[in-house]
Amino acid sequence: MTSTENDKALLEVHRSALEGMPAGKPMPLSTIVAFHADVHGITVDSSEAAFRDAVTRDTEESLALLKLWRRHLTHWDRATDTSAGSWCSGSESRTEGRRSAVFDRLGLEAATRKLLDDAIPVTTETGPVVISQEYTPWRGIGTPRGVDWYWPAYERYLREVKGWPDETVADVSDAAERVVERLADPTSVEAYQSKGLVVGYVQSGKTANFTGVIAKAVDAGYRLVIVLGGTLNLLRGQTQRRLDMELVGRENILRGTVETESDYADDRDWLRDRFIKHSGLPSELGAFDIERLTTRENDYKSLAQGIRALEIEKREKSLPLHDPRNLDHAAARLMVVKKNKTVLAKLVKDLKKISGLLGEIPTLIIDDESDEASVNTVNPRRNGNAERTAINEKLSELLSLLPRAQYVGYTATPFANVFIDPSDTADIFPKDFLISLSRPKGYMGVQDFHDLDPLLVPEDERTFANSNELAYVRSIDASEEEDDDLSLRRAIDMFVLTAAIKIFRETEDPLVPPETYRHHTMLVHESRLTADHRELKGRILKLWDESGYTSAAGHARLRELFESDLLPVSRERADGYAVPESFEKLAPYVGAATARIGGDLNPVIVVNGDKDIESGEADFERRSIWKILLGGQKLSRGFTVEGLTVSYYRRRAGNASTMMQMGRWFGFREGYRDLVRLWIGRNETAGSKELDLYEGFGAICRDEESFRAQLAQYSVLVDGRPQVTPAQVPPLVSQHLPWLKPTSPNKMYNARLVEVRSPGEWQEPTAYPTQPAALRHNVGLWTPILEQLPTAPTTFTYEFDDVARRHRVDALVGAVPADTVLSVLSSLKWHSGEQFAPHLAYLEEITKHSGQIDDWLVVAPQHTARRQQIVLGDSARPFSWFGVERRRDPLFGAISNPRHRAALLRIAGALPSCGDAATEQYVRERRGVIALYPIVEKRNADAITPDGRIDPGKVVMAFAFVAPSAARGRSNQVVRFTTIDSSRENEAIISQ
Repeated sequence: MTSTENDKALLEVHRSALEGMPAGKPMPLSTIVAFHADVHGITVDSSEAAFRDAVTRDTEESLALLKLWRRHLTHWDRATDTSAGSWCSGSESRTEGRRSAVFDRLGLEAATRKLLDDAIPVTTETGPVVISQEYTPWRGIGTPRGVDWYWPAYERYLREVKGWPDETVADVSDAAERVVERLADPTSVEAYQSKGLVVGYVQSGKTANFTGVIAKAVDAGYRLVIVLGGTLNLLRGQTQRRLDMELVGRENILRGTVETESDYADDRDWLRDRFIKHSGLPSELGAFDIERLTTRENDYKSLAQGIRALEIEKREKSLPLHDPRNLDHAAARLMVVKKNKTVLAKLVKDLKKISGLLGEIPTLIIDDESDEASVNTVNPRRNGNAERTAINEKLSELLSLLPRAQYVGYTATPFANVFIDPSDTADIFPKDFLISLSRPKGYMGVQDFHDLDPLLVPEDERTFANSNELAYVRSIDASEEEDDDLSLRRAIDMFVLTAAIKIFRETEDPLVPPETYRHHTMLVHESRLTADHRELKGRILKLWDESGYTSAAGHARLRELFESDLLPVSRERADGYAVPESFEKLAPYVGAATARIGGDLNPVIVVNGDKDIESGEADFERRSIWKILLGGQKLSRGFTVEGLTVSYYRRRAGNASTMMQMGRWFGFREGYRDLVRLWIGRNETAGSKELDLYEGFGAICRDEESFRAQLAQYSVLVDGRPQVTPAQVPPLVSQHLPWLKPTSPNKMYNARLVEVRSPGEWQEPTAYPTQPAALRHNVGLWTPILEQLPTAPTTFTYEFDDVARRHRVDALVGAVPADTVLSVLSSLKWHSGEQFAPHLAYLEEITKHSGQIDDWLVVAPQHTARRQQIVLGDSARPFSWFGVERRRDPLFGAISNPRHRAALLRIAGALPSCGDAATEQYVRERRGVIALYPIVEKRNADAITPDGRIDPGKVVMAFAFVAPSAARGRSNQVVRFTTIDSSRENEAIISQ
């Protein structure tokens, strides 16, 4: 037998062996390979040596064999069932330990293990973060539940048609499984209604996740699926088409009719055979059909003939529908419904007509963009028994009609959902689970447009390579725009240049897959008003007509922008894609670019109504679009602008949720990540407010990441049980800017947090008082400690090896006993004591109860030059003061200098040693650090006398602290809460 013949035989027998392992559990490979070779009559050298030779050859069979193993190893690496008796108990998913356990069960030789580890490294990225009630496992327990049909088909579609890598497909499966396993068992005798929330990122693939959830849920037995597809026709239609193409499939769509009668007869992907196929009607192949009750063009309509379309047939009429003998043969019903009161009222009315069956139908309700329209915004405490908002009322009716309904909300902006009152049982609070999806690979989110860690990228050291802001963000000069649209003209020029680069890559780069640049778009978003859109379209058309892109002047302008902006960024960030080395290399493609954009004399599409999509003008699914899109509300949520490369954004919003949803420049940008540019308003004045939109997005990002990080902390089990349930997770949503609320005020509820444990973390309270008497009180508490510090400053340095950067702080330092510091902290006055109280509870715990801190190193940073000094205390000693303003009046923003933090974090044990002797002499395991910052606000700076004296009532004694990194308290819990009524532990944490 030749090596090629043996490789083909190995591929066949390994595929049969791996896919034939019972319940997908790894088993001794040599035994099961020999068994399958014998069963199929295959003659093959099945030794591991032959396998190693096969996968290292550069052949089609070798690549297929390696891909097969990648899929199965990825699945085993990520298996999460660690319960007693499970094959993977004793090893954590996504770890080297899990991979080793898999190899042990397979009985592989050391050489084979090394080869597979090198070729298929363990993916150690964290999976979805889950906050959950305890639940009764039913997935994979005993006999597999249901009919595996739609999930395997969807999995193959993602891999083979969409070309997703195995790791990404495994991520979708993992995240979908975390949802489905927390739904009620559809065959359970007792009805249970679970409610959950899945939190993704804006334009990051949430639809893929809930498509996977639907596939797994219908396979398990859910027979009515209601998808709430947004508040706009275009969004509902998008979702319907996506589900039809990737889940429902051609056979279920046609149901015996001819191709030309399909509602997708003119759809490009339908004609290109990209809709999923089942090789026949599933019910004729041992599975079950999916019957659509809505189509792409038609929302839910009242059904005639006694609502028979909703009456799901029962094979065994004496048994309830949820009995497996009925479920496994019944067709599933799918509807994608707009969040509209009239439409939902029709559905509720029709369901009532089959009331006798409603208690038997396992139902799944998917609510896309669940923070929009679905949330009840009527506060019952303020309005008594006031009626619910319209959509929320219909959702409540649906849930009351369907006792076996499972509600799963999806959103990228969860703030409104977490503020729902959990004690309102008719509402949609995620009482059972809250799942935060991982940030997907290749996704460009708000983090990618900001430099969020000033320690890593100080402003004076930023380059196109290390600074996201420099690479991708351009400021709109408000004064210039009002005169002659300079920034808008430059953004349009960049749109043309990036179009030319895409055509250059299509032509010159063999690695660019076909249709990578099917769409190329620019988004202009200044206002939600249609009258403004008309005026703005006129401005853009005028700029386009005057552009002269084929003239010498136009080329000179493009050359300057190419050489100063596009070329240097792409050289650093093109990620292997072709970059023209000069403008001369790019110039031949400029004409083709302008022809694609404006060859029809209409480079602009205004999208401010459903008709723009329904007419096909802005329908990305039906045609290639290279245009400037101008719009407002219709482009603010859910609608995906394909090929978006240049964004021009000046639209203000009053809350973080709305603002994040307007960030259409977030998403996947494979093949043109280096070309993305964002022009955004900076320091624009509205009334008495200065609105920096870019700063606003940065603030939202910090809040969002903080929220996700805390969810990750809460998700760690303690003694095998959840630390907290969803109802005990307070809305830990901060507000960094006075003009940017987390969500609209009518969706916000208050929560009280008793304790926050922050070992080794930099913490900066900001709610300092404004009253002179309170300020004098605080200065009086801290001054004795300041006066004890030595007069000579110590110089601390910290050098980061990975970036070869040194940070320095000169400071007066001295160790103070922990109980002395706690006495001061406990006596401070605050503008809002609730902000510091949770931290104080933790500091009391590690000082008085668990005794995990001995002392605090008090550090008073001093300016190098002896300027900005004030005299404090009876000793009349001078100390440096800092000019920091209340950014969120009356709250401060950041107080400390980022360069001060590294050495102090090291002293508290939060960073490794960098070898600085001055720093290391103060390091103790049970020592924390407090940095004191006397602040004189700008309005009080003139009150400082020439000899440095000032009324203490005009000094804010601010501080930051880092508790010892080992001071974790008496248990592994991260937070401790209080509730309204401690006898009802699952109620919300609402302060009265």
